[in-house]
Amino acid sequence: MATSKLWGGRFNRGTDVAVEAFTASEHFDRRLATYDIAGSRAHALMLAAQGVITRDDCQAILQGLDSIEQEIAEDRFEWQASLEDVHMNIEARLTALVGEPGKRLHTARSRNDQVATDLRLFTRDAIDQIHSDIADLRRALLDVAEREAETIMPGMTHMQSAQPVTCGHHLLAWCAMLDRDAQRLRDCRRRVNVSPLGSAALAGTGFPIDREHSARALGFDSVGANSLDGVSDRDFVIEFCSATALLSVHLSRMAEELVLWSSQSFGYVDLGDGFCTGSSIMPQKKNPDVAELIRGKSGRAVGHLVALLMLMKGQPLAYNRDNQEDKEPLFDSVDNAHACLQVLTGMVAQMTFDRSRMREAAARGHSTATDLADYLVKKGMAFRDAHEAVGSAVRLAESKGVELAMLSLTELRAVSELIEEDALEVLTLEGSVSSRDHRGGTSPRQVRLAIQEARSAIAAQAKGGKE
Repeated sequence: MATSKLWGGRFNRGTDVAVEAFTASEHFDRRLATYDIAGSRAHALMLAAQGVITRDDCQAILQGLDSIEQEIAEDRFEWQASLEDVHMNIEARLTALVGEPGKRLHTARSRNDQVATDLRLFTRDAIDQIHSDIADLRRALLDVAEREAETIMPGMTHMQSAQPVTCGHHLLAWCAMLDRDAQRLRDCRRRVNVSPLGSAALAGTGFPIDREHSARALGFDSVGANSLDGVSDRDFVIEFCSATALLSVHLSRMAEELVLWSSQSFGYVDLGDGFCTGSSIMPQKKNPDVAELIRGKSGRAVGHLVALLMLMKGQPLAYNRDNQEDKEPLFDSVDNAHACLQVLTGMVAQMTFDRSRMREAAARGHSTATDLADYLVKKGMAFRDAHEAVGSAVRLAESKGVELAMLSLTELRAVSELIEEDALEVLTLEGSVSSRDHRGGTSPRQVRLAIQEARSAIAAQAKGGKE
């Protein structure tokens, strides 16, 4: 039986219907159509410049690709599962539109280097989008951090009150996570932006191609050094999904704190009605569903990373059809990160803090005990002795059912005669946070300086454009 496959010359019979459905990828890889067309334009122009195809054939190909791009944009393109993937669908349509020149486009290339090129172009755009999304979230956090630069809240370790911090300082910790995420994406982009086009199936091509020509046309920084690696490498997909998985873990940690802080037990923050939902049975409920979903979606991001690592771990060189399975994890990682960043940015911009509730919580748990120990050290006592002395003061306070800062000067001096009246200021929440007045510290002054620095860094990154 004759076959209509573009690769069907070798075969006497058509593909089994079940196999055709099993191997088809056009229903998801059509998302690469814009990149596939861009790669085909660059390839055609290079072939014409090298005299491999005529200028007339090149012009016909370019016009046909323009028509296909418009059909896709207007949702008029007829996708066919029988043509397997985005590449064959576009090539078949091109040949139908322009005839013989369409058949010449695939000269000196393979679907192997074609899909690798498409994926790199897609991932490069995805990095730029998510990097921009991260910058938007960082700006929103910096605005709230500035507003809450003097708001005192409990800093916690082991989910126990540890030392007072400013809310602005806490939000800057979130910004620090996001800054590292942005750095990882920028660094990943350098390795993504390498052209595999010209690697052909695996060994390169015997045609006199100019790989740098097509690479420049597509905005790549360089061309890959090895054709075998060029068609089989998916490190860049794994690295990107690793960066988005870690980003998702950071977003999950932020979301977890917002879930806790918005609960009645904490009562630190109101997330805004637009970012919460109600209960189908309990009319009083205001559930932080958006934050919970951000937390939950991190599992998908981590799962995609693991799936891609397992996909590649047993593959011999060069290209294998297994790699068809790289696209859906990549696409979902992009969509997931983009959606989570967008919705969290909106929620952050609208959330409001209960400053009195946070201050009240910060005052519990003897949170300025370390400040009193530091005070004694400054008076000449060894730190371990100071630690023991303040521990005794905490026991005294607990026996009286009060906080450490509520003990009288006489009671404190019973622990150590080095304690004088100025120690009472050290034990206040304001005294504690203000004393951390160094780079990276929680004092309001340092918070404001850090905000200025972060805003300048984001502006410089935006001005510098794509790295």
